[in-house]
Amino acid sequence: TLYHPKAKGRVSTKDIVLSLHYRQQCRASDTFAFIKISSQIMAHASSTADLTVPRLFDFKDHVVLVTGGASGLGEMAAQAFVQNGAKVIIASRKEAELKKTADRLNKLGPGSCDYAVADLKDRAGCDSLCKQVKAKTDRLTVLLNNSGATWGAPYDDFPESGWDKIMALNVKSMYYTTVGLDALLKKGASADNPSRVINIASMAGLSTVDVTSGPEGGLSAPGSGVFSYGPSKAACIHLSKIQASKLMSDHITVNCVCPGVFPSKMTAFGMREAMDTLVSGQPSGRVGKPEDFAGLILFISSMGAAHMTGNVFEIDGGSTRSGFRSKKKNESRL
Repeated sequence: TLYHPKAKGRVSTKDIVLSLHYRQQCRASDTFAFIKISSQIMAHASSTADLTVPRLFDFKDHVVLVTGGASGLGEMAAQAFVQNGAKVIIASRKEAELKKTADRLNKLGPGSCDYAVADLKDRAGCDSLCKQVKAKTDRLTVLLNNSGATWGAPYDDFPESGWDKIMALNVKSMYYTTVGLDALLKKGASADNPSRVINIASMAGLSTVDVTSGPEGGLSAPGSGVFSYGPSKAACIHLSKIQASKLMSDHITVNCVCPGVFPSKMTAFGMREAMDTLVSGQPSGRVGKPEDFAGLILFISSMGAAHMTGNVFEIDGGSTRSGFRSKKKNESRL
């Protein structure tokens, strides 16, 4: 939108911004002529761009690291990249699980899946992972920081270790892993095709919905709460915004994804004990599926999202906005 001192009201354009000197000197008629010419140029540029799906969503040149990639959300994302031709490295603590997942994904192809054993509980673990990754590749196009954990205990007897361990894995590991792989993310990155950092938080970082209200419990055991988990995910969201501001000039975008309830080890108890309540509290009538999560991750990693950074994506079927309330009166466990 541009304003002209001699034009009546606001003159709407396609985001044309004129210099202060030009706006002060030119006449309204000149301004409209400029708009017409600029619009023609923009229309021509649009018509020559390749806006096809194969161009915008081509992952064959991607090199991806997925932490927490042996199971759950990380495995969903890793599979999506492999099935679309990317080279993927998954990381987790247990080698047996990593090998099983890597073997399965390599059979799917057409991309490939390697793995690195890593415990990201402290900086030393993050540094160890970064060293292993650098031995496997000299560049990364996507870093998916997905490692995370939760801790359940009564509100009035919540241990200090339940804070320290959760904050270390859910927040600090994202920071130190991203810092440690900075050089690999910068390599080959450009304004038109930046590298991507995707931090996985949770709707628990945005919502104060009590996940354990009522005697039956919800996503944790009866009488317990995951009181350090939500704050750790809120910190992850804010860290993502800080990283986005810091790294964009290096052609690295940072975005954050906040999933609701998806099948994973973390939600296994709640889905086993309170599945009916979880589903009835979903406006969509279901919990998340692999396609939901994988589709969003692929989009953020694609050329279609190259100009996006610092965003927080909510993917919970609308359950948090609706209060996660059961359709049956007074039966919500969440």
